[in-house]
Amino acid sequence: MNNCPCGSGTPYAACCEPIITGVRPAATAEELMRARYSAHVGVQVDFIFNSTHPEHRQGLDRQSTQSWAENTTWLGLEIVATAQGGVDDSHGEVEFIARFREKEEIRAHHERAQFLREEGRWYFTNGSMVRPQPLVVNKTGRNDPCPCGSGCKYKKCCGK
Repeated sequence: MNNCPCGSGTPYAACCEPIITGVRPAATAEELMRARYSAHVGVQVDFIFNSTHPEHRQGLDRQSTQSWAENTTWLGLEIVATAQGGVDDSHGEVEFIARFREKEEIRAHHERAQFLREEGRWYFTNGSMVRPQPLVVNKTGRNDPCPCGSGCKYKKCCGK
């Protein structure tokens, strides 16, 4: 029993394979996102192309996509959040992180992907990269209460 590359914990044959092979359409935007990730793992470029909305296929290079998928070690998919994209919706957004190794460097692709459902089929339309939030450092003064919650002054607690 091989688990699906999408990380659902379900066997591939019961998860993404029926969507990729056309046995059934994805019921939700998240299902399509998971299937697209699994298609990258399996280098199934036709599915990646066909699951992209026809109006958004311009510039999609099958050969480059295939080469990238073949030369990448896929490490996992994390679904961060979804907005709409359910069985009764026509639009959806899936925020995800796809982790992979490329040229011996581990990378993470963090994106908010947009999906559209037309005539009962979900399609990927476009995505935008999610940039890391800036690190906010709160400076604690020596006489301020310690941020650890001890009730002591910072200089007598964690600020030693």
